[in-house]
Formats: sequence, structure tokens, C-alpha cells
Amino acid sequence: MMDADLAIVGAGPAGMAAAIEAGRLGLEAVLLDEQPRVGGQIYRNIGQPSLADPRILGPDYYAGHTLADEVADSGCRYLPNTQVWQLDRDGRVYYSREGKAASIQARQVMIANGAQERPFPIPGWTLPGVMTAGSAQILLKTPGLAADGAVFAGCGPLLYLVVWQYLQAGVKVGAVLDTTAAANYRHALGALDGALCGAGYLWKGLKLLRDIRAAGIPFVRGVTELAASAEDGVLSRVTYQAGGQLQQLETEQLFLHQGVVPGVNLAMASGCEHVWSEQQLCWQPVLDDWGQSSQPHIRIIGDGGGIGGAVAAALKGRLAVQQLAHTQGRLTRAERDEGARALRRQLKREQAFRRFIDLLYRPSDALRLPAQDEVLVCRCEEVSLGDMRRAVNQGCMGPNQLKSFTRCGMGPCQGRQCGLVVSELMARLQGQTVEQGGYYRLRAPVKPLTLDELASLDQPPEPVVRE
Repeated sequence: MMDADLAIVGAGPAGMAAAIEAGRLGLEAVLLDEQPRVGGQIYRNIGQPSLADPRILGPDYYAGHTLADEVADSGCRYLPNTQVWQLDRDGRVYYSREGKAASIQARQVMIANGAQERPFPIPGWTLPGVMTAGSAQILLKTPGLAADGAVFAGCGPLLYLVVWQYLQAGVKVGAVLDTTAAANYRHALGALDGALCGAGYLWKGLKLLRDIRAAGIPFVRGVTELAASAEDGVLSRVTYQAGGQLQQLETEQLFLHQGVVPGVNLAMASGCEHVWSEQQLCWQPVLDDWGQSSQPHIRIIGDGGGIGGAVAAALKGRLAVQQLAHTQGRLTRAERDEGARALRRQLKREQAFRRFIDLLYRPSDALRLPAQDEVLVCRCEEVSLGDMRRAVNQGCMGPNQLKSFTRCGMGPCQGRQCGLVVSELMARLQGQTVEQGGYYRLRAPVKPLTLDELASLDQPPEPVVRE
């Protein structure tokens, strides 16, 4: 017997929308998430915001209240503080909660674990005091903390949003070092028709930049050769090139950001086929229009299937559930198509705008891939670019074999922070395309698991018999 019609891994916009749609269509759903409350990263802590003034985080954040309330009324089984560490191809989900491991059998699993920030491997990126812009936002949303006088460096909507939120909170920002290449503006003009489809987003972005400049924050464009350096082992200054001159800023806190990429570890470890996206410079799962992966019992929804933003993620979650309801006899084909028509129109507009963003904020090779041998690529195992070069000279053939040579990708993060960089660097060192070089071979458990938790599984599950 099945424990549920549907198991949803991740309670961000896609996962919440899927749970709501499942309840509406009479499907029994289980929603599993690592956080104590629904919301994912974009709506993190939405049920209990740490900041009393709603103007600080802005209206887009508080739009998550509607989804959160509807999840509570959806009838799904919600398991917070739950870490999923294995997903079998037949739909069995293994997880740990409150120090114990357990599993759920579902007819269909939807992976909705969203995105992560792209690695930013500049000299000094592993120093104490250097974090990501997403980390700065998490500190605002959860304990309500901020770093006074921090420098923000990189490019992309999230970077400017966090700086704006700092301003609303009355926190001083040392400077914004914008790494958007001048050529990107010309390339983005080719997608201007798509940008006009998302005119609302365009206006919001322009307003953020206008408010940042009006606040008098030093805003430096065309930044290259970004590096962080230390004094007594902690961050003390940031150096960069701008306007043909080498410049530096004294700071104790640097927040980096150059876009987000799909979180692929769970999907890859579950055998879902992935391909390299040259548009978004990342690995993406192979999916049909309903989120179906190459594994028959696994669908991937939201930013984990390709970066599209919160609205697009929720739309994809709803569409995937409508198709699932059809395959389980809850909706006729005509009912499914009628319900999906308006959703697809809206999704098309969201995706049209995405190409403009991808072109405008495409990270440069120089800031995406380190050139100095001393720069660490794998933070967990302290593997540098020089270590990678030596491994290749000794006969290392690709990212997966690099593990044997250097332990690169074998630390606690299991390649999340180095995988993209390793894929591109190894391809460059080998004279191959990224797809030819491939990615790490990932296996469960995809999150750290103690022997005590593993032992708490009483016995292996009974084989699933399907007619």
C-alpha cells in the first residue's frame, strides 16, 4: 500500500503550490522540508517574520503569506525540520527527523528543492567575513541581523534586493561593486521583447537601483579582478579593477553574488538525466512540459528544473499536479488542459523575461572560473586550481576521477559548492565541452547521515508490487 499519492520534497513556492493543488484535486500529499516553517528561501520564515516593519523586506516577500495560509488549509501532511537523504526510483523517500530515520512510499515524488547561489571562486572567497548575498538575506529574515558597513559585490537581482533591504532597515552599506560586463547590456537588447513581457519586474529592478543610488551608496560599475585579502586570518580589504585602475576598500564583511543555479544533488543521485544549459551556465534536468523527469516516478518542479523565479516555480508546481491528477484518473484530459491553459500563458510570460535576465547578468568567465593556482575550488577538502592542474597532468580524466586524485567534491557539501566550477574547469583543462566532461557521480545519502539515524530504520521496506 502507498503512504501517499504524492510526496513533495521542499516547501518553497513550487512545493507549496503543488501541495495546495493536490489538496484541491483530492490527492493525498506529504510535504517534507528542512526548515521549521514553509516558505523555502524566498519566503523563509514567512509565518513568523523576525522584522516588525514589513517595509524592510518588501511586498514580494509578504506575498508568500497567501501560499503559506493555503498550505495550512490544503490537508497535506506537513513534515518540517525533515532532511531527505535518499529517493528511490520507485517513489520511496528516505528522510531523517528528530534524530530518527524513516521512509514514505508515494505513487509520485516531486522534487521542489529549488536553487542555490552560484559559486564565486575569487581569491579569498573562503576567508572569515566573506559570505553570499543570500546568507545576508537569511540573517535578515530569520534572526533579524545585519552587517553594518558591508561591501556587496557581483551582479543580479538578488544582490540589489538585499542592498535595498539593508537600506530599508537603516543599515549602512559600504559599497556596491557591480561586475556586470558592458557587453552584457548589448546582448540583453536582443531579448528586450521578452523583458517587456515582464515590464513589472523591469520597473521593480529600476526602482531598486534608483533607491540605492539616491541613498548615496558608492556604486561602482564594470568591476573586474575582484579579490579579498586578510589580516590576522580574517577579511580586511577588497581589491578590484574599475576604470582601468586598481582600487581597494577596507571592510570586515563582503557579500558575493552572481546568480542562482538549480540544486541538482537529489535529482542526480536519483538517476534523473541532466544536460548542460549554455544559457544559464549550469546543469538542468531533462523534463517534459509537466515536469516529468527521465525517472517515471519522479517529477522536478520549480527552480530545481531551471531558474525561473518564484512565480514561475509556483506555476510549474500546479501544472505538474494537474498532470498527476490526470494520470491517476482524477481529471480527464479535457479538464487537465482547461485548467492548464491560463497557467501556461502566465508561465510563458515569466519565461520570456528570464532570457533577458540570463543575458544581462551572465557571470564573466574570469569571475566564474579562477585563473590563479592558489585559489581554492573545493572549500570542504581545500583543493585548489593548482591541485586540479597537477591531477590532470597525472592523467585525471574528469570530475568524477578527480575525487580519487584529490578528494575534490567529497566533503560535507558533497559537491554543491564546487561542482559547477569543477565541471567547467575540467572541461577547459581537458579541451572538452562541459557535457563531454560531465559532472560528479552522485549517490545517496545526499545529506550527512549519522549511523544512529540509519540504524533507526527498523527494517528494509517491503518490495512494492505494481500491476
